[in-house]
Amino acid sequence: MDSYKHQGNRRRLIEKLRTKGIEDDNVLEAMGRIPRHLFMDSAFEDFAYEDKAFPIAAQQTISHPSTVALQTELMHVQPGEKVLEIGTGSGYQTMVLLEMGAQVYTIERQKELVDFSRRIFEKLGKRPRHQSFGDGYKGLPAFAPFHKIIVTAGAPSIPTRLLPQLMIGGLAVIPIGEKEQKMFTFLRVDETKYEQMEFGDFRFVPMLQSKEL
Repeated sequence: MDSYKHQGNRRRLIEKLRTKGIEDDNVLEAMGRIPRHLFMDSAFEDFAYEDKAFPIAAQQTISHPSTVALQTELMHVQPGEKVLEIGTGSGYQTMVLLEMGAQVYTIERQKELVDFSRRIFEKLGKRPRHQSFGDGYKGLPAFAPFHKIIVTAGAPSIPTRLLPQLMIGGLAVIPIGEKEQKMFTFLRVDETKYEQMEFGDFRFVPMLQSKEL
């Protein structure tokens, strides 16, 4: 399942992420323990530890490892924190958060990916606190408030229903834009105020609102 070759390739990936400016050892160590190749189609297994995005089911992608690392680093995840993830995808980002000790509540609008990620979580023996098939724009208000929120698709505008699900002092990491995105963080200062910061250009699959969910 996780050969010496995979582990060696993973170590080289982690060193590459360091050269790209990722400094949080907790993030790098978590990613160093996760067999990324299991979250991808076997056809791409030989390329799983390159810093590239690859297609997964339902016309979605698994993000570049450097993007996963940066979003996770920006979150400053602490063990035990409640994290809302919008866009489970194949489950790789979810697993990074679980490895860092977060209590993850994750939502995905593609049923095929919900089923796929559940199988991988079962295989690896780690599961999110809550996993659901639903509309990410709505979030999970029944489980709010959250310490952190991460969105793993490009939101065309600020998702106004998500930010209120942060606790005071909580932080959201969201790529915002249409064809290309800017990465933003939103720190909830009080009931109505958020401080935002921008962290460069990215390209994500679009965050879609489901009419059926």
